[in-house]
Amino acid sequence: MGFITRTVKVTTLGAATAAGAFAWATRNDKLVPMTPADRIFSSPAYRNLNPSNNPTTHDYYVRRVPLADIKPSLLEKKGKLTEAFCAGVWSGWGYAFQRAYLSRKYENPSTASDLWTRDALRAGPYELGTRITDHFEVLEKSTERIVVRCGASPRVTGVRDSDGLFEMSAVVKADEGVAEFGLKSCFFQGKGKADAPPMPAHIDWLHKQYTKLWLETALVNVRR
Repeated sequence: MGFITRTVKVTTLGAATAAGAFAWATRNDKLVPMTPADRIFSSPAYRNLNPSNNPTTHDYYVRRVPLADIKPSLLEKKGKLTEAFCAGVWSGWGYAFQRAYLSRKYENPSTASDLWTRDALRAGPYELGTRITDHFEVLEKSTERIVVRCGASPRVTGVRDSDGLFEMSAVVKADEGVAEFGLKSCFFQGKGKADAPPMPAHIDWLHKQYTKLWLETALVNVRR
């Protein structure tokens, strides 16, 4: 019993320490409410993929970074900062485990045109139709945002049982001296009629933590 008690204490202490470190690292990530007026809900992709307007599980986190901390080359031309932030999401260590898992399971000659390696994911530039690890596909790109479809292989092109949209944004606010980075997720059941959001509360909470992890690790690719 003494060994078990000590093990539990050490495990609990380790978990508490890790949780504290994560909370500190993501302390500047702000959850922003998404209203029905949010652009993602009126986008053609959302209307086409969620024809019954089923309930969604959604979240939107933003992180503001001083322009002085951003690589100057990314501020020289509109759109470069957005591309670099997007590349940071997929090539960063926050996505490393999922990237490795999907590679083991789905990387083969039929998916060879997807971006798989960290170098390829870092290079981008995430034009329309770009497929990422057989799980995401770029549906929309502008100078300030890139939107991908998620939830299943992009080779499943029709309405799906489980579907979603994921937006990465980078907005330069020169008058405030900051760049505002955002990750926005919206998940839904595409087929049939649903009475409730697709994720239970505990999975929704876990996804929010994962989003904050992606947000922080993506910033490594845009900082000086």
